[in-house]
Amino acid sequence: MPEELPQLDREILCQWSTLSYPGLVKELCALFIGSELLPKDELNDLIDRAFSRFRHREVVHLSRLRNGLNVLELWHGVTYAFKDLSLSCTAQFLQYFLEKREKHVTVVVGTSGDTGSAAIESVQGAKNMDIIVLLPKGHCTKIQELQMTTVLKQNVHVFGVEGNSDELDEPIKTVFADVAFVKKHNLMSLNSINWSRVLVQMAHHFFAYFQCTPSLDTHPLPLVEVVVPTGAAGNLAALPGAASPLPLQPSSRKLSWLLA
Repeated sequence: MPEELPQLDREILCQWSTLSYPGLVKELCALFIGSELLPKDELNDLIDRAFSRFRHREVVHLSRLRNGLNVLELWHGVTYAFKDLSLSCTAQFLQYFLEKREKHVTVVVGTSGDTGSAAIESVQGAKNMDIIVLLPKGHCTKIQELQMTTVLKQNVHVFGVEGNSDELDEPIKTVFADVAFVKKHNLMSLNSINWSRVLVQMAHHFFAYFQCTPSLDTHPLPLVEVVVPTGAAGNLAALPGAASPLPLQPSSRKLSWLLA
């Protein structure tokens, strides 16, 4: 976790306003990942690699509808989930540091559907990571089950379990509460509050704001209202960080732009 949030002035926001989505991700990550940890050219290469399999050339695209309503398309990744964006970067960062330190981890994931398939896609074939996914039988869509159970890489392990995703969270919490066991087996998770995921997801809000705002020359900056359809508010975790320099306002009344 960062010790402090960088302060962004209007000049930086103006510079960022012309960047592509991958370009914004690179600039945001560079604010929090120092060059002594990861040189910027290598950081940029990892991010390019993470987004190389996205179907849309912009990676993220803003569709303009009527009456000021816009839809930010976050579904162009391999598994069609918004989590492809952050998890693909997180997996690249993890592999980089694990390889440097000659370490191996086992990622344990409980899923309601999209987290499991996106996590599997991001780490499949990685030399320094194994992934264990607990799949709640009968509680995911058929395509999500197939996304998880048809990956044949040796580092991917998927287990069907009884109960829903909330119920299977309990044994996972119990495992991670045993600190000695976690250290012995080098376990980790990739849940929605993983800082790397939050960091990349902040770019969603910056990109959408810049796309929706015709000019940054006004004082104060124009207000953009945000609506985020969500199951457990995972995609909302990045909003406070983005709302610090930007006038973003969550709204349940007026749809100004929609993250899907």
